[in-house]
This record gives sequence, C-alpha cells and structure tokens, in this order.
Amino acid sequence: MVLAGPAHADFSEGYKFLEAVKKKEGEKVEQAIMNSSQIINSKDVTTGETALHIVTARRDPTWLSYLIAKGANVNAADDRGRTPLELAVNLGWREGATMLLDKKAFPDPSNDAGETPLIFAVHRKDAQMMKALLEAGANPDRADNSGRSARDYAKIEGGPGNLLSTIETYTKKNAGKAAGPVYGPTF
Repeated sequence: MVLAGPAHADFSEGYKFLEAVKKKEGEKVEQAIMNSSQIINSKDVTTGETALHIVTARRDPTWLSYLIAKGANVNAADDRGRTPLELAVNLGWREGATMLLDKKAFPDPSNDAGETPLIFAVHRKDAQMMKALLEAGANPDRADNSGRSARDYAKIEGGPGNLLSTIETYTKKNAGKAAGPVYGPTF
C-alpha cells in the first residue's frame, strides 16, 4: 500500500499564495511573489477571486496597498464579474474604494447582473461614495440588466441629500471637461 504525501503538496503555487494571503502569512506571500511575479494575480479556481478580492473583503488597507504596489491587477474580476472596487463599494469601505480608484481601478465595471459600483453606491444611499465614483468618471446612465441606471435608481430611491441632485451636479461638472483628442474616424 502506497501512502500519498501531505495533501498540501498537491496544491498549486497560486492556491498556496491565496491561502497565505487569507491567513496573513506575510513571509510566505513575499516569498511567492519573489519566486514568480505572475502569482500576484492568481485566481481561486472555484470563485475566480484574486488576492485583492480577499483583502478587500476583509477591509484590510495595509494588505491592499501592499498587493497593489506589487503589481496586483486592480481591475481583475471574479467569476461573477465582481471587481475589488465593487466589493469595496458594497461594503461601504470608502478608504478601500478610494485607494483602488487612485490606482486606476475602472470606475464603471459591471458584474454579471450589469450592476456597476455607482449603482451599488446609490442603493447604499452613500453620497460620498457616489461623488468619488462620479469624479473618477463613472457613467450614471450605464444600465444594468434590468435596464435601469444609477440615475434611474437615484430617482426611485431619493435618500439623504437627494441622490439624484448629486448625480446631476457631477454630470454638469464633468460635462465641461475636455475629452481629449480623437484619433481615427468619428461617426
């Protein structure tokens, strides 16, 4: 009868890296990154989550900053189309959302239901988060799979400080910004 080695010996390097991130094992994470610069964007094979998803879910600014500095993709989506930015907005974690936006996270990704971070901010009635997303270029008229946009939800939900007026203010403010030169044909 042949006995197999330890179960952890069969796991991929990406799995071991993600487990080390989950357990906050800094030395193991650092060693894995030193051995392979590509490991930073490893995805969990069952969920598609990256290390940034893991640290965002636990609202950990130290690890978030560290992984971004090491080259983690701030726009990586999991198997349901959720990005770290969407997770931060859903959690109401403004610090994390701001860090991600400052590091060029796309302000307008949509998940598999077509929902954007701005739609989630409207649902949370979080005017500060809405302002940050709108300043970063989020489109208030991008519709989800039901055909409703953040602007539509703001009209329905109302809320503190009138969410719709927040959208209107930033839409007017951003309308004056030059889009830059256009290359190629325009239709």
